[in-house]
Amino acid sequence: MNKRHMPDQQPVFRKTVSVSWLFKMAWRDSRKNRSRLFLFTSSIILGIAALVAVYSFGDNLQRDIDEQAKALTGADLIIDSRKAISEPVMAMLDSLGDQRAKEQSFPSMLYFIKGQGSRLVQIKALKGKYPFYGAIETTPAAAAKRWYQGRNALVDKTVMLQFNAKPGDSIQVGKLNFAIAGYLDQAPGQIGVMASISPVVYIPFNYLPQTGLAQFGSRIHYSYYYKFERQADIPILLKKIQPVLDKEGLDHETVESKKQNTGRAFQDLNQFLSLAGFIALLLGCIGVGSAIHVYISEKLGAIATLRCLGMSAREAFFIYLIQLTFIGFAGAISGAAIGTGLQFLLPYVLKDFLPVDFTMHISWAAILQGIVTGVFIAILFALPSLIAVRKVSPLNAIRLSFEQAKERIDPLKMIVYLVIFLFILGFSYLQMSNWFQAMVFSLSLLITILIFYGLSVLLLMLVKKALPPGIAYIWRQGFSNLYRPNNMTLMLIIAIGLSTTLITTLYFVQGILVNKVTLSSGKVQPNMALFDIQGDQVKSVNTLARQYHLPLMNQVPVVTMRLEEINGKTASQLALADSLKHEKDADNGKVKRENSASAFKNEIRASYQTKLTSAEKITSGTWIGRVKSPGDQVYISLDERYAERIGVKIGDKMLFNVQGMMIPAIIGSLRSVEWGRIQTNFRVIFPAGVLEDAPQFHVLMTKTPDTKISAKFQAAVVRKFPNISVIDLGLVLQVLDTLLGKISFVIRFMASFSIITGWIVLISAVRSSKNQRLREIVLLRTIGAKSIQILAITAIEYLFLGLLASLAGVIIAMAGSWALAAYIFNTSFTPQLFPVLLLFSSITLIVVITGMLSSRGVLKYPPLEVLRKDS
Repeated sequence: MNKRHMPDQQPVFRKTVSVSWLFKMAWRDSRKNRSRLFLFTSSIILGIAALVAVYSFGDNLQRDIDEQAKALTGADLIIDSRKAISEPVMAMLDSLGDQRAKEQSFPSMLYFIKGQGSRLVQIKALKGKYPFYGAIETTPAAAAKRWYQGRNALVDKTVMLQFNAKPGDSIQVGKLNFAIAGYLDQAPGQIGVMASISPVVYIPFNYLPQTGLAQFGSRIHYSYYYKFERQADIPILLKKIQPVLDKEGLDHETVESKKQNTGRAFQDLNQFLSLAGFIALLLGCIGVGSAIHVYISEKLGAIATLRCLGMSAREAFFIYLIQLTFIGFAGAISGAAIGTGLQFLLPYVLKDFLPVDFTMHISWAAILQGIVTGVFIAILFALPSLIAVRKVSPLNAIRLSFEQAKERIDPLKMIVYLVIFLFILGFSYLQMSNWFQAMVFSLSLLITILIFYGLSVLLLMLVKKALPPGIAYIWRQGFSNLYRPNNMTLMLIIAIGLSTTLITTLYFVQGILVNKVTLSSGKVQPNMALFDIQGDQVKSVNTLARQYHLPLMNQVPVVTMRLEEINGKTASQLALADSLKHEKDADNGKVKRENSASAFKNEIRASYQTKLTSAEKITSGTWIGRVKSPGDQVYISLDERYAERIGVKIGDKMLFNVQGMMIPAIIGSLRSVEWGRIQTNFRVIFPAGVLEDAPQFHVLMTKTPDTKISAKFQAAVVRKFPNISVIDLGLVLQVLDTLLGKISFVIRFMASFSIITGWIVLISAVRSSKNQRLREIVLLRTIGAKSIQILAITAIEYLFLGLLASLAGVIIAMAGSWALAAYIFNTSFTPQLFPVLLLFSSITLIVVITGMLSSRGVLKYPPLEVLRKDS
């Protein structure tokens, strides 16, 4: 009878297993384990929050740029030049567009007659009704409509407030006085950060010649603005006049190119923010993997029991897949909600750097992307542990855990690991937009994991074989715990070590970024620079400086020139070859260098000297400081980064146009230049004996002892030499320190997501192994072990784990940070001892304390009660 009914019983049970039953089982099983599953959820919440915040911010910024591009540009077409345009080309430009305006802008000193204060500003001499889109915003508003009707000026509001000036006050620009018509609140293309460093002053164009500032040495930028009734004609027109623009060295910008350029300008910032969020997400992935590994290990007995009752391995797999999918979904929604709230904070932090008026909207695309990503990584990083459920035998319900057979390599698990690697590679590419960098990052992560895996295997082998037989019981038991059956040593070393590596690397990288953009003025550094000093003014300016007891710290001549040929080739001949090379470099993952032809467009301000300064160091070639006779070859020295960008090397020939005189030269050496040092530095240096008779102006660096003498000296310079520009470097450094402080805050703010996530993963990885120790602790208590002994054993085990994993993590992080500093950020990396020791000791301490606290709760209850709870 039994033989007759046995084949029928199993199919009857199989038919009762429906999808709804699987969901019920997943729900019932989770009720007892929700606190443990919270660790799984918490690991991904902050990573998803960071990504959603960054994606939402990026979407809103791009939308505002697209909507405000016309007002940002102010015209349909802008043509720019850094030199005066020839008459034939000017006649052509005057025929373009339906409405036209023009502007000449240059840095110059502004002198407040009433307050006797002075400040370097950007003078904009404007003619025409520009902007054609948007408006120049002023206080009072009427000033924007009447300022150009007389000898009036609009002065940036920050400068007005700095010198306590009011509309109606008089200012001196060069040799001419102007009445302040109003505060300049906003103008097309004006960004908060630039208004602080280079404030703008508008004056009518027709008064520019009377100021006496448009002369040799003045760094004048020429802009021509056009409005077209038929905007569809603009691309056709540009294609037609492009050869003329290229030959004359003119740049152009349209509304569409403004959108692209503005978006590209914030691409690096957005990439850093996204990368910081991605690292937080990676740490969350580690937390997911470690938490699920322990969770599934604890469920093997229950799964085996279900298998005894007739459940298939596939159904058991789906019960826990459903459970973890919903937990991951809840975590992703929580992270998306937090990220949506956080996106409202970023614009306030970055408002000084944004070119548009930022408006906040909820980005549903970013929220959906965050939720999908969260659920996907929850499933993907849980799969390596979940697929082990397929091989759980019903015999596991009665077989001792330590009798498990050694696992063979599972092909399906290898496929899952491959998918995980491809996911990390693809997601890295989305953040970096460079396959080479994404591959390097992904492989580095894989190598790091393999290092920690190998380290953990080596540790277990050494502890097992090299443990001294006469060691004290507490120490012997603590070390033995590292290789006991079902130990979590492998998982803990990988999770703790990798978290330490990512946390420490991110800390070092944010330190590199902050230091890279931090400026400081030393006691012996100059704090004032005088530019545009003409040759016949040098002695008088030096005499004036001595009257105020100011040192002449650095005085150099500056010669303005243009590049005509590189190795006998002109700009047009190099343009095609360069464009092809850029495409090849991009395909190979190389950093795109500056187009060699673009070096011909810009004026070069060079100098000549016999000796190099302390900020310069020859990296290749030989420096020759003087040309002995007129017929000798002229060997120049180039800044090595400039040489790399324009694609030249030692021995290449360059032809310079110095105010109509052609001077051939050979690149004799390349220099590294400390551009962050406060002194005059040049991309191109000539030896003495070549440029002494060329038209030139001079730069003087000095140091004022206090702000009162600085103000008096600046006022005296402006009154006697209105063409000379004075830069108060102390004021500039104060502004930059404020701005760079905000940049530092943004960097640390985003880094904090990853660091906090890392701490959560560290704690969850240690707490996840808590239940693996319950029975062992109970057995120790049953045979008479005291609570203090059990805590000491636990502390020794976790201390050794923490020391080894965190030490290896810090060392790997230091090596990785050095590589990033040297090859990505082009700077030096010198880690400070105290932060390194603090990171190492704090991570180790967290591991030990968390492990002890996880075990301490068990000691409060009798052994039998603990066993009942665990069962």
